[in-house]
Amino acid sequence: MTTAGTEPSAVADSIFFNGQIITMAESDDGSAPRPEAVAVRGETIVFVGRLQEAERDWRGPATVMRDLDGRTLLPGFIDPHSHLGGIGLQATVADLLAAPDGDVARLDDVIEKLSRWRDANPPYGPSQPFGRSRWIIGFGYDDAIIGGHPTRQDLDRVSTERPVLAIHQSFHLGAVNTVGLRELGFGAGTSDPDGGVIQREDDRRPYGTPSGVLEEAAFTPANTEAFRTAAADGRPANFNPLIAAGFFKAGRAVANRFGFTTVQEGGTTPEILAAMRSAGAFPLPPWQVDVVVYVSAAAVGDTDLGVSRDYVRGLRCAGVKMFLDGSPQGRTAWLAAPYKEPPKDYYGYPAIADFDVVVEQVRRAFANDWQVIAHVNGDAAIDQFIAAIEAVCEELGEPNAAARRPVAIHAQTAREDQLGAFARLGIIPSFFSMHTFYWGDWYQDVILGSPRAENISPAATALEKGLRYTSHHDAPVALPDSIRVLSSQATRRTRGRGEILGEHQRVSVRDALRSLTINAAYQYFEEHRKGTIEAGKQADLVILNHCPLDFDEPQATGEWEALKVVETIRRGTPMPFETAEMLADDAAQSQAPDDPVIVPFRPVC
Repeated sequence: MTTAGTEPSAVADSIFFNGQIITMAESDDGSAPRPEAVAVRGETIVFVGRLQEAERDWRGPATVMRDLDGRTLLPGFIDPHSHLGGIGLQATVADLLAAPDGDVARLDDVIEKLSRWRDANPPYGPSQPFGRSRWIIGFGYDDAIIGGHPTRQDLDRVSTERPVLAIHQSFHLGAVNTVGLRELGFGAGTSDPDGGVIQREDDRRPYGTPSGVLEEAAFTPANTEAFRTAAADGRPANFNPLIAAGFFKAGRAVANRFGFTTVQEGGTTPEILAAMRSAGAFPLPPWQVDVVVYVSAAAVGDTDLGVSRDYVRGLRCAGVKMFLDGSPQGRTAWLAAPYKEPPKDYYGYPAIADFDVVVEQVRRAFANDWQVIAHVNGDAAIDQFIAAIEAVCEELGEPNAAARRPVAIHAQTAREDQLGAFARLGIIPSFFSMHTFYWGDWYQDVILGSPRAENISPAATALEKGLRYTSHHDAPVALPDSIRVLSSQATRRTRGRGEILGEHQRVSVRDALRSLTINAAYQYFEEHRKGTIEAGKQADLVILNHCPLDFDEPQATGEWEALKVVETIRRGTPMPFETAEMLADDAAQSQAPDDPVIVPFRPVC
């Protein structure tokens, strides 16, 4: 509880009081009385302490007294990993999510949702400038819920004239209709690309007729075509670029509604980074969240990324992202032991089979002082990342990479020995803890079985190893629901059966909160300015209707469901809770058709 030194005439713009104030500072361990007031001046917290002192030293005629009325004030939530543009995409294309985030329960629901979106979104093209998208696109189907993947014949029910793309919730695979396969040039004679699989419907030689389901590198061309916002290689844009420009604004709006004041665009291209930096791309203030960008390590080339720990107009590039495998729930993650279900002895596969390429990506990042984050779901991919970090540290004569803070993104199946290696090498695990909720039953029954399923997102073991872990939502793979991120760690209850998956991996609510506040700030090298409510730090705050620290866990299922974000405050300014749909559509109305500044978009998870 400190007061920042300022001139006597300084007064606060606002003083928060009469609520539960959880600072998340090291000294805030629950044993001492909580602060009574927080004073904010400009973009900075200037006082944390007793209300009487706050009013005496910081209240002036223009100071707004913010009565929390018993609600809870926390540091603004910091998103350790997601895809900002993808959040907006999620809110713009056909919603194929299952309960509780959507209402898709059957294959017929997928077909109906895509058909509705088809009718509301006419094709875009040179002769149809007011159209939206030639491809009919939906996101979020879960084969574990609807009983399998849609086939090309299923999606032909949506259209036999326009290409159709149904994106799996993992964003690592998807299904296209017959027209879509033809436009991609995929037929029986098309071989599987490196790091990808074209699923087949028969065994005819040489490779079999594609079923429509495309995995990983085979899915990438469909993803690229469906979201093409500029002409290239003689092919016209597919998605109206004015609509696509709204994805980032819509993503920001959704993030604000869930209490996030810092978000990530994790794994973009140099071209999109350049467009995001363009002064003309968005009206001031451009983001209304702090945006941390990582560029795909495979796409960097000779580009000067302009990596910095300082924000310019709310944006900074922090480094590069590596992609080393796929999705466990989609069965493309690379495991060290086989998947539970047939085919027999199936381990998934690496995104990069050549270890030298992996080492070179780490080497280049270290040489340029870029922070490196790596998509590693399966434990075989985690082994590959650990080995690459070890190899480059040895080359450089460094005992570990702790000063560089590399991040293992997802780390779903991290083993105890791998968590020990993380601690030794200074690798930060960022768990996708919501998998315990969304796919815990699926992991138990089909993907991993016991005991591997009980140990996904092993947060408690990470704490035992002395690791400072974070937890993320990976939107658009799941809604950017901060409350779900927290509850999934504290309860580990599954969506289907409501069982606790891995009681021994549950963590306290306070540790869960750290994963979205001070630990996430540390992951970004920003612990000096974010992540706690302390004088001198950035005034990023979130107000909840209840205090999660008061919940009885894991019995507090109903209390968690009732917990809501009431207000998000970024740099001292309350953020409006616009709807994502409104902002996604707004781009087409607010930008002139000849506006030269369009933010390109290519979703990569």
